[in-house]
Amino acid sequence: MTTSTRRSMLRLGAAALAAPAIVAATSVRAQGTTTWRMQALWGGGTTPMEFEERFCARVAQLTNGSLQITPFAGGQIVPAAQAFDAVRGGAFELMKTFDGYTAGKIPAHGFSSTVPFGFPEADQYEAWFYERDGLDLARESYASAGLTYVAPTVYGEEPIHSRVPITSIADLNGLKGRFVGLAAAVMGDFGVSVSPLPTSEVYSALDKGLVDIADRGDIKANYEEGLHEVAQYLVLPGFHQPSTATSYVANTRAYEALDDQQRAALEVASREISGTLRQNILVANGEYIARFQGAGVEIVDLDPQDIADNRAKAVESWAKAATDDLSKRMMDSQVALMKELRLL
Repeated sequence: MTTSTRRSMLRLGAAALAAPAIVAATSVRAQGTTTWRMQALWGGGTTPMEFEERFCARVAQLTNGSLQITPFAGGQIVPAAQAFDAVRGGAFELMKTFDGYTAGKIPAHGFSSTVPFGFPEADQYEAWFYERDGLDLARESYASAGLTYVAPTVYGEEPIHSRVPITSIADLNGLKGRFVGLAAAVMGDFGVSVSPLPTSEVYSALDKGLVDIADRGDIKANYEEGLHEVAQYLVLPGFHQPSTATSYVANTRAYEALDDQQRAALEVASREISGTLRQNILVANGEYIARFQGAGVEIVDLDPQDIADNRAKAVESWAKAATDDLSKRMMDSQVALMKELRLL
């Protein structure tokens, strides 16, 4: 898709809104410098937040300082659930989000965030974005809201943390669990009573017994958050979220006001951070699994055949969740690649 075509599409989408997005006064160009603010998903001082700070620094470096992005931790400017509307309205120009949070309103976001029982390798999922039509489809999903999907950050599995023993997929039936996006729909079909709690509430929900099982983040991030204190079991592989995509999403008017170098810098820095964070997580997993064990947490390794035997049921859930044209096109595109990779 050419830049002019993409811009035309974004303008047409934005025109359909009752109230178009307005760029805040925080986006200014003074003496050749544009300043943005970005709210991330993560808590301050965590490893993922460190990588968002690296992203902002890399953008400044690639633009010779002409685009300066100040990063804020999750909830620091607005509550996480309000970030979509805040960026759309121009309260800040960029957010790091997980598309699964908005899958209830935009069904395609279930597929651009994670696919339960889907791509087992992060490189496979990232290839769908960059080597197939995933990136264009993700951008289409945000266009009508006056937002521009810049690029994903793709990494591997997220584990399930549990207060009760789980030895098979069948054991999920009847449990209470925290999941979001497409994972919420799929886990619901496997008999889980799902609560789509914000990431910030996972620790307390497990601690108080409001949920039996929960997804939150990668293994290292979850240890840093203290989940070893409130869940006695860590379940692998992360079949509910075998690979993960978070995303950089910008206010469209602010994005279109950038010059070509600045837009290119956003995309280059995004892809660099995707690779470096993924490698950091890959190396850290072994160390942090050992830390969980040292804290008394039991590591549960599910039978790969059990997961494979339940994949067909998950595919049926995907189809039910693809409720509009865009989500169906997104699902069909992913299924086609999975078949070529002999995953289906």
